[in-house]
Amino acid sequence: MPNYTTLIAQILKRDPKQSYTTQQLYTALHIKAKADKAKVKKALCDLVHQGTIQKISKGRYLHASAPIYLTGRVDSVRAEYAYVVVPDQPKDVLVRQKNLLSALDKDLVKVCLLPSGRRKRPEGMVVEIIERNTAPVIGRIMVAGKQPQAIVEQKRTAYTVLLEGESSTLLQKNDKVVIALTTYPSVHNQLTGKVVQHLGQAGLHEVEMHAIMAEFGLKDTFSETLLESIKNIPTLITEEEISRRRDFRDIATFTIDPADAQDFDDALSYQPLANGHHQIGIHIADVSHYVLPDSLLDKEAYARNTSVYLVDRCIPMLPELLSNGLCSLRPNETKLTFSVVFELDKQGKVHSKWLGETVIHSNKRFSYEKAQAAIDNQTGDFHEALTVLNQLAKQLRAKRVQKGAINFETKSLIFALDAHGKPLQVLPKLRTDSHKLIEEFMLLANKEVATYVAKLKQKQEKTGPTFIYRTHDHPDPDKLHEFFLFVNQLGYKIDPNTTPVYKAMHALEQAIQGKQEENIIQALAIRSMAKALYTTKPDPHFALAFAHYTHFTSPIRRYSDLLVHRLLKKYLKGARIYDAASYEKKCQYAVEREYLAVSAERASIKYKQVEFIQNLKDEIFEGIISGLTEWNIYIEILSNGCEGMVRLSDLTDDNYLFEEHHFQVVGKYTKKCYRLGDMVKVKVKSCDLDKRHINFWLC
Repeated sequence: MPNYTTLIAQILKRDPKQSYTTQQLYTALHIKAKADKAKVKKALCDLVHQGTIQKISKGRYLHASAPIYLTGRVDSVRAEYAYVVVPDQPKDVLVRQKNLLSALDKDLVKVCLLPSGRRKRPEGMVVEIIERNTAPVIGRIMVAGKQPQAIVEQKRTAYTVLLEGESSTLLQKNDKVVIALTTYPSVHNQLTGKVVQHLGQAGLHEVEMHAIMAEFGLKDTFSETLLESIKNIPTLITEEEISRRRDFRDIATFTIDPADAQDFDDALSYQPLANGHHQIGIHIADVSHYVLPDSLLDKEAYARNTSVYLVDRCIPMLPELLSNGLCSLRPNETKLTFSVVFELDKQGKVHSKWLGETVIHSNKRFSYEKAQAAIDNQTGDFHEALTVLNQLAKQLRAKRVQKGAINFETKSLIFALDAHGKPLQVLPKLRTDSHKLIEEFMLLANKEVATYVAKLKQKQEKTGPTFIYRTHDHPDPDKLHEFFLFVNQLGYKIDPNTTPVYKAMHALEQAIQGKQEENIIQALAIRSMAKALYTTKPDPHFALAFAHYTHFTSPIRRYSDLLVHRLLKKYLKGARIYDAASYEKKCQYAVEREYLAVSAERASIKYKQVEFIQNLKDEIFEGIISGLTEWNIYIEILSNGCEGMVRLSDLTDDNYLFEEHHFQVVGKYTKKCYRLGDMVKVKVKSCDLDKRHINFWLC
């Protein structure tokens, strides 16, 4: 039997600067059998673990004897160390404080990987600070007076900034401020900065929400110049405009949205047909009719790129005149829309489809709760239409699952706040059939739009005209292997090597329903997947099992959808655009802004969780172990979804060691184990609102 560990090491050592993909190694080793390929993958994992080779990007390996330099951004973790996040690296690079070269959070750095020895995580040292992060930071005044100082808290690390400028004398202790750094730390100088915005006393709801907005560079207002520029946007819809559109005003139409929503950018229409089929219209606000390319409004919308939803507010992409007014599909108002219309039979099979500009008159505005009540109770306006739509949505969902769609979902939380913004309750957001109904028809519309454009290419073309697709790659085999290893250790005997990934995921989805570990397994399953991206490449969407997919249905809150509308309108009229390079840049920017929006939303949620839990220090909670590291056990409370951590150093009954590949920490002497997915009882040790962090004691 060949020793693949030795053979692979020899191949990579011949040219230490040459990296190899798994497929290239199969070829070099003359391997074709599935069983031998599995042995090669195991040998690669062993060699990486030993430190003999390095995994330098998705599916590429390099011998560890050659110095490896990577470029990434610092992600501060605590005073002792940070991570450097490198695109395409399977794991972030750990850098200890002594090797950080004075780099701060979000600085772009060049890092040299250190010999790994027996370490499970790559470790490195910063050799160059390529670019300082010049974004303002949020500080809290610790020392007021003539020489004020602020402490800047970032995750679990903190540093002190000396403040300069006239306004500094007006500051009070515990004020929150936005600081522009003027000098950076080095061997010889202290970190200094100037106050650019005075937010107010720490702990107040409005102050903390504005601090999060400032931290992520978000603005909830628009400039006077911009607001002045949109005052003359025509608000009346002319008969001439209506005449060139398909008219749906006489067909039953309604919106279904969260109870507190103001920007209704999608509506459904329903009409039974004489042949027994159903006509379903998915009508999307025609934002592109009002937001013209290269206008001041368009440039601001592009810069923001997405609306951001904090726990208590929406920071909109478009001014209220459009987002809640002209473009919002409010009931009993005629609105311009861009629609996808389907004819479906009772089994959810599509018999015909149509794309184009339309005009609608929504008859009713449903909340998800009221739509669900109409379906459940079979009473109220449009309950027959809602029932048919719900049945068709279930058929569509079943077809997607049959074709390989994966339906794992992350748990969302909602907060009940008092008049001062204090959290009274933290509750899981329930997903009912009415939510899934809307989701299925939006997915159908997005799929059809993407498929229509992808098929426009000429015979001689490799790709068709430029378009923005939403794609999702296949999971990284190593991450998937690690995930199923954990699942198997929990007792779910599912082997992804003997069945397609989607079938393994479906089997797991069924097996965990209603179990206490369901949420943590779903969260880990999602983490094992690739991230969905915007791109001009018409690649498939793995999780949805769609050959082509886009975002068409939310142009009020996503700029990518607005671009999709503009391109689609041109293509429906016979025009063609071939400009992949510039649109690919727009896609990359959209991905960056999407990540920023998600981070800001999570920050607001985390702050409110800490604020809520700090008043419950005497309670004992039941929780599930949701994560493990060399230093901490992370625990999610079952009753409210709040997550905190227990430091291993706080476990005084033994010296606990992290066993990464067994998903557990184990006592050195007692052999007591705490495993991922275990149920534990905890009590609040401490809360840090600045760091948005909860510490637990194990009970």
